[in-house]
Amino acid sequence: MAAPDLSTNLQEEATCAICLDYFTDPVMTDCGHNFCRECIRRCWGQPEGPYACPECRELSPQRNLRPNRPLAKMAEMARRLRGTAWRGGGVGAQPVPGHILSQPLENWNGSHAGVRTQEAGKLEKSLEHLRKQMEDALLSQAQAEETCALWQKMVESQRQNVLGEFERLRRLLAEEEQQLLQKLEEEELEVLPRLREGAARLGQQSAQLATLITELEGRCQLPALGLLQVSKPQAGVVQDVKLQPPEVVPMELRTVCRVPGLVETLRRFRGDVTLDPDTANPELVLSEDRRSVQRGDLRQALPDSPERFDPGPCVLGQERFTSGRHYWEVEVGDRTSWALGVCRENVNRKEKGELSAGNGFWILVFLGSYFTSTEPAFSPLRDPPRRVGIFLDYEAGHLSFYSVTDGSLLFIFPETTFSGTLRPLFSPLSSSPTPMTICQLKGRPGDTLVPQ
Repeated sequence: MAAPDLSTNLQEEATCAICLDYFTDPVMTDCGHNFCRECIRRCWGQPEGPYACPECRELSPQRNLRPNRPLAKMAEMARRLRGTAWRGGGVGAQPVPGHILSQPLENWNGSHAGVRTQEAGKLEKSLEHLRKQMEDALLSQAQAEETCALWQKMVESQRQNVLGEFERLRRLLAEEEQQLLQKLEEEELEVLPRLREGAARLGQQSAQLATLITELEGRCQLPALGLLQVSKPQAGVVQDVKLQPPEVVPMELRTVCRVPGLVETLRRFRGDVTLDPDTANPELVLSEDRRSVQRGDLRQALPDSPERFDPGPCVLGQERFTSGRHYWEVEVGDRTSWALGVCRENVNRKEKGELSAGNGFWILVFLGSYFTSTEPAFSPLRDPPRRVGIFLDYEAGHLSFYSVTDGSLLFIFPETTFSGTLRPLFSPLSSSPTPMTICQLKGRPGDTLVPQ
């Protein structure tokens, strides 16, 4: 069965798809299909391209036809095989017709007329399909362009909204800034002359006292008789000298730094801060959820370790900061003293001396009626905050504290170059029935926040 299959395959491969006969002077198109040169020439009768392949319909801009000599040899072999089969064929064997181009012209034209009609029908269907596809493509293109234009309008509208809102906000902030600066200047003009007047009066008194002292020192050098003559009246003058203290001026500023919406903006950088029990001083009692701490009356029996603060009444947050912006809030209530801030992770937690930025602590301390810090600073205040916000910008070297109660700035550290890992620090310096609590802020970054 192999020989007949081979013969059949050979004859199929050596047959032109146009004339349905063995190839004569076969040529290959750009798409890789083969036809008799005369067949494809007649099929491509139009003078200009593009030219469609009769078999796959692929378009070619030019008549790029390459001779296919191996296929010509194969066709010749098929012809010989056909002759052998006709001469030695069995009963009913019929000679295979020669190439249609070797037949009379009318026979060839008749055969090609049928092929042309069939191909023309295929082409018409293909053209109809392509035209429909083109209509759909043009409609989709128009819709896509309309969508692009609409999207651009939406983006531009939103861009103008953003620019407009921020411009309005800048104007509002600029107005608020000017009002605060004006109030501060007015307060300065009101208080500073009184302070200067008191300082000037003290200066005058100091000068008078210096003159009197010089005079008395000179009289002390007189002989005893002269000294007795002047000592009595001079003593009366000295007794009349009384220091006049300056006017007592309250040192609390009435004008506070309060930027509208600042705390709400900082809350976009909030984090979920919890306490690390392994760092807590034995006198501190932590809640089960690790969000509250208060100073107890008794010292707990806890294992000592380099991580645990002792004797300092401190505890660290579980979180570690090496970059980025971070914000958290702490409810301090009406406690009489507390300390909040950050420290390097590798600080000496057995420190007995002063905590300072030099040894890795950046802490704001509240002592009843005023603030102090690990930097040289002193800040009296009128209304102690009940809730404190802490904002850390690691790369900018910025650490600031805010009263969430009224939105005012409490303290800001000088710009610092942070390095290494920083951790939040909490210290309820005094005992109180109300614990110091890390507030939970609901929502995701960018949402409207609801403090708990």
